Amino acid sequence: MAGQPASLSGRDVGSFAYITIKDRIPQILTKAIDSLHRHKSKFFEKHGEKGLEAEKKAISLLSKLRNELQTDKPMIPLVEKFADTDIWNQYLDYQQSLLGETDGKARWFFSPWLFVECYMYRRIHEAIIQSPPIDDFDVFKESKDQNFFESQESVIALCTYLQELISTLEVLDENQLKNEFFKFLQISLWGNKCDLSLSGGETSSQKTNIITSLGELQAFILVNDMEHLWALLRPGKETETDSAAAVRVAIVLDNSGFELVTDLVLAHFLLSSRLATEVHFYGKTIPWFVSDTTRRDFTWLVEQAKSSSDKYLSRCGLDWESYLKVGKWVYHDHIFWTLPHEFCAMSQVAPDLYTELQKAHLILFKGDLNYRKLTGDRKWEFTVPFHQALNGFHPAPLCSIRTLKAEIQEAWSFMT
Repeated sequence: MAGQPASLSGRDVGSFAYITIKDRIPQILTKAIDSLHRHKSKFFEKHGEKGLEAEKKAISLLSKLRNELQTDKPMIPLVEKFADTDIWNQYLDYQQSLLGETDGKARWFFSPWLFVECYMYRRIHEAIIQSPPIDDFDVFKESKDQNFFESQESVIALCTYLQELISTLEVLDENQLKNEFFKFLQISLWGNKCDLSLSGGETSSQKTNIITSLGELQAFILVNDMEHLWALLRPGKETETDSAAAVRVAIVLDNSGFELVTDLVLAHFLLSSRLATEVHFYGKTIPWFVSDTTRRDFTWLVEQAKSSSDKYLSRCGLDWESYLKVGKWVYHDHIFWTLPHEFCAMSQVAPDLYTELQKAHLILFKGDLNYRKLTGDRKWEFTVPFHQALNGFHPAPLCSIRTLKAEIQEAWSFMT
């Protein structure tokens, strides 16, 4: 688009995009293949010889994908029909129309990094759905579950703090309540460090009590718009006796495991403190970027919390289940979140989702991928205002909450 800087791509040797395509993505593909191989006996137990044949086919397709990437072969259209196949292939055609210098063929190291990385995960999904009867297998499931279990000490500390705080909320003055709100925002922020795609699928759990680390971590916050968020939600407190005064907060999720716990704890606090009356969560329809949250991950984590032997974690799980049953929490998924498009295209590509987000009083976008899609993953100058990089995307007041991984960053992360 005229006036916008070029997209980040793997053509910039030494950049994070280059390192991702050259090293991290092949490592992730290798781990996906290994996950299939390790489940070989389970596939046989459940499906017999058909399970073994499916495992071999999926591994073959992923091995082929890895070879295409490592040899910088042209990126090919998707072949297995799925809800988004036509949209993906149209987008591939569009990218190829922009790359005359490579004979009109989109390639791994020359195409935009955002597109390339999303395409790789979509091809992983295609390899699985082309391999029935194991076509519902999540190659990242074990890593995501392990992240939750390895973070138990910090998970329990969070839920303990939350449950003890809830019993005192009625006696907190406004300044004390604001400070607690800031704490939970920071907890959600630092939970974003637990990113399995960044670590190539290696363990990335939270080993320490994150609450006790907030003071020392505060110096590392580059852009702090918490006061703006408080000003946005605080007026709703004045009308808390009015049952018609609904305050809807949307959280566009990133990683499952420990980060998802930090998001649920934040949402729990928002309801308990009456800063929000309902929270809507948005996750992925398919396994994505190793640890991104799917519906299965969301419901699995709530069930794990509910069945915990720790009384505070179990109490949180029961509360979360109750919120979902009565509609105070709502989980949504939509294919747009696993398309390669920048979010500024949402109103055209997924107008139903854009309309849904317009109902929110505040949208919190979690994590690096959401930030990259918000800003187009381009070579912006660091002084460019956030609203400019959003390129017209503004369904409602929104804020990006992410720990910095990719190069892209702007001057502000909040827009009213």
